[in-house]
Amino acid sequence: MTSLPGHDPIEAIEAAGAALAQDSMRRILVVDDESTIRLALSRFLRTRGFEVEVADSGAAALEVLGQHRFSLMLCDLRMPGISGLDVVPRALALDADLGIIMLTAVNDAASATEALSSGAFDYLTKPVELPDLQAAVERAMMRRVRSVERRAVDRLIREEVALRTVQLEHEKGALRVMTVSVAETLINAMEAKDLYLRGHSQRVAEIGAAIARHLELESGTVDCIHTAGRLHDVGKIGIREAVLNKPGPLTHEEFAHVKDHVRIGLDILSPLHHLGDALHFIRDHHEHWDGSGYPFGRTAEDITIGGRILTAADAFDALTSQRAYREPMTADTTLDYLRTQAGRLLEPRIYDALNAVVRGGTVEGIPRVK
Repeated sequence: MTSLPGHDPIEAIEAAGAALAQDSMRRILVVDDESTIRLALSRFLRTRGFEVEVADSGAAALEVLGQHRFSLMLCDLRMPGISGLDVVPRALALDADLGIIMLTAVNDAASATEALSSGAFDYLTKPVELPDLQAAVERAMMRRVRSVERRAVDRLIREEVALRTVQLEHEKGALRVMTVSVAETLINAMEAKDLYLRGHSQRVAEIGAAIARHLELESGTVDCIHTAGRLHDVGKIGIREAVLNKPGPLTHEEFAHVKDHVRIGLDILSPLHHLGDALHFIRDHHEHWDGSGYPFGRTAEDITIGGRILTAADAFDALTSQRAYREPMTADTTLDYLRTQAGRLLEPRIYDALNAVVRGGTVEGIPRVK
């Protein structure tokens, strides 16, 4: 497991244990409203090497706990004012690592059990037998050590998981950049052979991302749409050049061959699972709002949002670009034509976003409305 910079898990756990062995480890607070009990318990504990402080009420105990740290508190259950039962949760709120042993009369066992459910470690019945006290203190000390060390380990695990998550996201991002770069190399090689396709993928990516931002989609979706736009035509590398550059209408067989570029592109890219939703957007970039598109004939919102946006971006760039079989259309004429396709080829709200983006002149490299 990769460690946090400057953090060795074993050293950190050992440091937590060392901290327990210092000041607070040997400090005990005795809380009882009877002075004879406070005196007897504190004397005994001091003979066992503990540093002891006393408090004669729950309020006094909470005041001391607010100022100093202790490893353990012995607290009477029945006291005037704030009872021991009420002291437990308030004491733990001040110091979650504090070990607590309750002192109770024989007939208060039920209340002592309630104190245990509130966070106390143990309880002793009065009159307290000193051997029983020593054994209870030792148990509580060991339990406290284990509790503190467990929390230290839990904290370290959370920190390590957070660090590794960041590292994995960074690695995933680097892999994605490298993958897109390799795929773009294929696209650039393909576009270099075809004057009419040159720059098409980049423009579709920019238009698609601009539409997504206009629709106020989350940034991750915008990034996926941009990536899909750059890669959406990678499958055309498998389409015959004679068909791609044919100056006249395509035959039925030739059009079916061109449509196959979606499947070819997915075959090339599908092993790259880290592309995530971009793969689904590429799959859907020739689907039409009314179900007349390909390859699956999806309709309306069954088409991914990225697919719907790329359909609009691809259509706009294709119509405003020079082709072997026709001259480019102006941005005005293209928008007028695509308006007639809203509800058929395009989702109406995405046409509206495309119209706003183009007329707003926010995308570099595309024809402007005159």
